[in-house]
Amino acid sequence: MSHTPTDKEEGADVPQEQKAGWTSFIKSLAHMTGDLSSMTAPPFILSPVSLTEFPAYWCEHPELFARISEGSSPQDRMERVLRWFIATLKGQYTTRNEKMGSEKKPLNPVLGELFFGVWPDKNGRGETRLMVEQVSHHPPITAYHIENQKAGVSLQGHSGQKTSFSGTAIHVKQSGHAILTVKPKNGDREEKYLITLPKLRIEGVIWGSPYVELADSSAIQSSTGFTAAIDYKGKGYFSGKSHTFKATLTQDGHKNLQTYEGQWTGVSHAGKQVFLDTSAPKEEVVVKPISEQGEWESRRLWEKVARGIRSGNYDEAAKEKTRIENEQRQRRKDEAAGGTSWDLKLFEHVDSDEEYRKLADMLHDKLTPPHEDGFVFKG
Repeated sequence: MSHTPTDKEEGADVPQEQKAGWTSFIKSLAHMTGDLSSMTAPPFILSPVSLTEFPAYWCEHPELFARISEGSSPQDRMERVLRWFIATLKGQYTTRNEKMGSEKKPLNPVLGELFFGVWPDKNGRGETRLMVEQVSHHPPITAYHIENQKAGVSLQGHSGQKTSFSGTAIHVKQSGHAILTVKPKNGDREEKYLITLPKLRIEGVIWGSPYVELADSSAIQSSTGFTAAIDYKGKGYFSGKSHTFKATLTQDGHKNLQTYEGQWTGVSHAGKQVFLDTSAPKEEVVVKPISEQGEWESRRLWEKVARGIRSGNYDEAAKEKTRIENEQRQRRKDEAAGGTSWDLKLFEHVDSDEEYRKLADMLHDKLTPPHEDGFVFKG
């Protein structure tokens, strides 16, 4: 994805017929305070994909996910977890809409929206299954569960976003976390890994060519005492290239065991050895045909909106999107009037997640996340 030159004129990459809508959008951004999630974006920067599909990016390299449990020691498995995690970043934050030219705003899921998918077994390590549910609309929160039973690895988590505009960029603070469970193949006891989420900075907005950079830090904390602290920088820092990271592995908060650095969109190294090359082909999640999906499943729910966006028929997209949103507003009004609430199907809310708290307490001050409630997969 090419980055925007600093001497580019505002709106340089906006289609001519969309200039007026884009100008209005930029003006709205500049005057908006607080969270931007509820803002209506101009059609040309809308994605035809709902946020409920995004957890699939955790597993576009299902073999790396499955091979975690094959590690010979706690440190080996920690390095495998880090390698898999870094491999997920390219899909999650730079290639979501490569066919459409630049980053697009995903569709905001409705409460109760579902997404199911599978990565079939290709190398005898078992199939990997994905289950997603939109568990909150205000604030928007997506919960997910990914599991490969044969490999002995599963991931459960939830995420939300709070967005703000400052200067020329949109800043996204991701809430939530993921917990990875690993049953080692060598018979070692079960391990847990807490994964915190990086902050995002969306650049290029004023030119009409948004792209994502990761900012600040995130961490992976293992129940075995290993910690990977990951720092993210844009162009001109560690390697003079965009999308750079530097991860430091420690044990029990002491001695630095290894440093890993490079581009999370390309090649990274551990010392002089190649740690990860993200040029390996990704594997798309397999989803049932829309005709076989339930009414709450994402691609069926947004089918007409997505078709309008992809074909450039933004009138159809806007009409269908408004219909869905109005139906949801009415559903919430009916629930309030009847004194009822929406029942979650796959997950349940917990005020205090002890598993999360135990792992979070092992992180040092700089990386320790705030207290969070959570959502637990019902199984």
